[in-house]
Amino acid sequence: MKLPTFPKVYNTYFVAFVATVGGMLFGFDISSMSAIILSDQYNDFFNTPSGITQGAIGSSLAAGSVLGSLIGGPVSNRIGRRNSIMFAALWWLVGTAVQTGTTGVGSLIAGRILNGVTVGITSSQVPVYLAEIARKEKRGSLVIIQQLAIEWGILIMYFIGYGCTFIPGPASFRTAWGIQFVPCVLMVIGLPFLPESPRWLAKVDRVEEAIDILSRVHANGNRNDPEVVAEWEDITQTLALERQAPASWRKFVYNGMWKRTIAGFTVQMWQQNSGANVMTYYVVYIFSMAGLSGNINLIASGVQYALFIIFTTVMFFYIDRTGRRPLLIYGALAMGACHFVVGGLLSAGENVPGGVGGNPNIPIRLTGPKANTVIAFCYLLIIVYALTLAPVAWIYAAEIWSLETRAVGMSIAALGNWLFNFALGLYIPPGFQNIKYGMFIVFGAMCVLAAIQFYFTYPETCNKSLEEIEEMFSPTGPHAWHTKPGGSRLDVLREQAREKQYTVDDVATGRTGSIAASINAKNATATENVEKV
Repeated sequence: MKLPTFPKVYNTYFVAFVATVGGMLFGFDISSMSAIILSDQYNDFFNTPSGITQGAIGSSLAAGSVLGSLIGGPVSNRIGRRNSIMFAALWWLVGTAVQTGTTGVGSLIAGRILNGVTVGITSSQVPVYLAEIARKEKRGSLVIIQQLAIEWGILIMYFIGYGCTFIPGPASFRTAWGIQFVPCVLMVIGLPFLPESPRWLAKVDRVEEAIDILSRVHANGNRNDPEVVAEWEDITQTLALERQAPASWRKFVYNGMWKRTIAGFTVQMWQQNSGANVMTYYVVYIFSMAGLSGNINLIASGVQYALFIIFTTVMFFYIDRTGRRPLLIYGALAMGACHFVVGGLLSAGENVPGGVGGNPNIPIRLTGPKANTVIAFCYLLIIVYALTLAPVAWIYAAEIWSLETRAVGMSIAALGNWLFNFALGLYIPPGFQNIKYGMFIVFGAMCVLAAIQFYFTYPETCNKSLEEIEEMFSPTGPHAWHTKPGGSRLDVLREQAREKQYTVDDVATGRTGSIAASINAKNATATENVEKV
């Protein structure tokens, strides 16, 4: 797919704003159900779906996202990061049309599956695009915009859905779902004005274009700026080494790559198994168990989406000043504690045969101070999630891959997200019916297991270049718990380039080779010293 030639905007925050509308689509589709599922219009038209039926509706987005994740990497490698996002938008337009014109549960599920293909592609490739175009000092804050876009999409669509519940008949949910066309059209209009990833251009040997975009993004077009020279040196040296790796699937297990493959898949798996999406998908059910009903329930549920945005916005300003590891480890432990409290309190509730208000998805009734505490800890869990796993899991997954494997690798990571998101959406409604409060105990235990894996197997990636992160996962790399933020060799490369006035042409001729060699030797010595400790 070749887009027409348009003038390009190289401001990285503008690039992130347009590209992450793909995340907003994800948020739109999540909460397009949240405010609707308790409405009379929805339950009358679809015959009050519950248990596995409601689970199938809720999880159908994730089912499509699994497919999108699988095709996203190969498509991105073939046509480029930016064009793969445009390709994804086409699926959304078709899926939204099917949802809006739904005639029953089958067509609703089909439309959500088609929308899910878009979400699978964008959730895997937008972080890749942003990570490859950003400076290392801003990489976290740019990728976190993807999470913010998801959350804004959730909040906006939730209250659109809430407003549409006042419309009588099927027009209620058809209007809400039809509005999903708007952000997709805006993204399609904006994408042609974005540059392609310079690292993808380097990968496909479009060298002059890669250098031109790298210089425009990082140095206002100055090809010989030390930042540009240092980045280009790092890219070319690493790409040359990567091309010596085995082809096909073996590159994902070769020479320490298996560590990155496991980390990428599991960081997304644990994000889902942390149980936070119980709140985003089915918070209205939980608050109904805690005694809220009607508009009070819907408004209280909307408050958590606002909290989600507020506290993720806080992390936008601090994500590149703190490490990834502490946020993952302590976030998982704090979320686990919240789950145990909610589960323990709900265990004291009254079991209601047939469900509260005749809804079998709401099997418990809890009142008084315990009910208020459940609501408070649901909010606290979302706050912790917004500060930790929600943004960091996407950032970490986008950072750890090599250039040769990043697009497909991020697809593997997103596959971990969507496989478990699918399972989550499918089993929560029957879980509420069968093990009731035990659902929260299960999620609490999984948060503890996640923290253990984060501590022992996830090295720190904050403020390191994408290329040198490879060394952190190599067989001779340091133990994960010995790693710290910063200490980037790119800073040394930049200073050497400034001091010796190297140009990008010097990189091509090998004149700067001694810099990389000396720095690599220092890194090897440092690694040996760490291992001795």
